[in-house]
Amino acid sequence: MREIKFHTETWNLKQPFIITGHVFTSVDTLVVTLTEGEHSGRGEGAGVYYMDDDVAHMLAQAESVSDALRQGAGRQELLDLLPAGGARNAIDCALWDLEAKQRGQRAWALADVHPGATTTFETVGIDTPEKMAEQAAALASPRIKVKLNGELPLERISAVRAARPDAEIIVDVNQGWTFAQLQDLAPRFRDLGVAMIEQPLPRGGDAELEGYSPPVPLGADESCLHTGEFEAAARRYQVINIKLDKAGGLTEGLRLADMAIDRGLEVMVGNMVGTSLAMAPGYVLAQMCRFVDLDGALFLERDRDPGMSYHQGRVDAPPTELWG
Repeated sequence: MREIKFHTETWNLKQPFIITGHVFTSVDTLVVTLTEGEHSGRGEGAGVYYMDDDVAHMLAQAESVSDALRQGAGRQELLDLLPAGGARNAIDCALWDLEAKQRGQRAWALADVHPGATTTFETVGIDTPEKMAEQAAALASPRIKVKLNGELPLERISAVRAARPDAEIIVDVNQGWTFAQLQDLAPRFRDLGVAMIEQPLPRGGDAELEGYSPPVPLGADESCLHTGEFEAAARRYQVINIKLDKAGGLTEGLRLADMAIDRGLEVMVGNMVGTSLAMAPGYVLAQMCRFVDLDGALFLERDRDPGMSYHQGRVDAPPTELWG
């Protein structure tokens, strides 16, 4: 019979991280450890803050399926036992880690994807245009993700572009614009060489995107949590941002990626901020993605040891001692 351990952790950020409508100073996570004999697997979930998926909610959900997990429930059974969210993500990733260790294989081999050097976008949070330009100039990655809201979007992105003319830039609005703002700003962002605009309109308020031909590809984040929301998102967006906390694990994340690719859409892997234990499963999904955003561990005052290796935006495969 499996041994199960659930516990919660709090990780402080180096500095406040500002997006549309929120300021984050720390991240609370659920950590799951599953042990069978000499092998243990771990997974971490941060939940989905805008769905009230906090650590108390995640812990209660995880405990509700503890008996099934002790009796050997696997990844496929888990899809029926819990809804998408942080608890299922942490458990699912722990099951992947456990299976990889039991089989003596890496997780990407189990997923039938081929690992390779991956370059992540590094994120610039909302601040004055001048400070955002300073943030961008200090980043080592050739790929930059810029957080924006409805205030000074053109001034902010112009400042970042001036500071980093060499970088591939995407922007994340976190539901902060109206359709009229998008129509006005998208051509200007195209002229600034922006590669993608992520979640410009509110979740549940983006039907106007159907029939709209954007000059810059649009990415669905909050508007596509899991496979059950894919069809509507596929009619409105050109990129699907898959976050394992939203999807409820790597198993569902891979399914969603396959659906998007089959439909001819681009795929992105993102994160809700967390330690390298949360970023590591995203590395597997990243091998299928046009856009990779796995910089969450870089926001923390400290990370797990060992952690993921980051160097000038390059993310290497996670060490076996960490995950997978």
